[in-house]
Amino acid sequence: MDSASLEPSLYTVKAIFILDNDGNRLLSKYYDPELYPSMKEQNNFERNIFNKTHKADNEIAFLEGMTIVYKCSIDLFFYVVGSPQENELMLMSVLNCLFDSLSQILRKNVERRCLLENMEGAFLVVDEIIDGGVILESDPQQVLQKVSYRADENPLSEQSVAQVLQSAKEQIKWSILK
Repeated sequence: MDSASLEPSLYTVKAIFILDNDGNRLLSKYYDPELYPSMKEQNNFERNIFNKTHKADNEIAFLEGMTIVYKCSIDLFFYVVGSPQENELMLMSVLNCLFDSLSQILRKNVERRCLLENMEGAFLVVDEIIDGGVILESDPQQVLQKVSYRADENPLSEQSVAQVLQSAKEQIKWSILK
């Protein structure tokens, strides 16, 4: 192993994805373009992970030189992928933040149908937790505050442009005043 691969890096997450109970992709983001550059390679990787983990009762797996932490809920499988030397606790904190944030958005109904109905919120959550493979946030309450997504508010698809702009102005104002 070369010394460059052992140096600390902020780019801890290689990929994050959610599969249904048949192993089909519902949401995915790959942050390392050299890891699996084509859609076919990504699908093969996801299928291999799903086949290894869908009947297992663990929280961590090692496959194809990657460290993978995962969680299952009803008919969804949540995965966070890191490099082989990555700290599993860091990856697990990302996974827990993703799961807890989505649980709040989906009103504790973390299942396929609810996720598909609220996909825009799921992508916002992923983008607030990770940016380009760098972990930005691991606290679900902070993530929910940043995406300004409350269970009693309208979904983003039902908000007008004026409402979204007003919400953004208020967030900027409060972030400046802090």
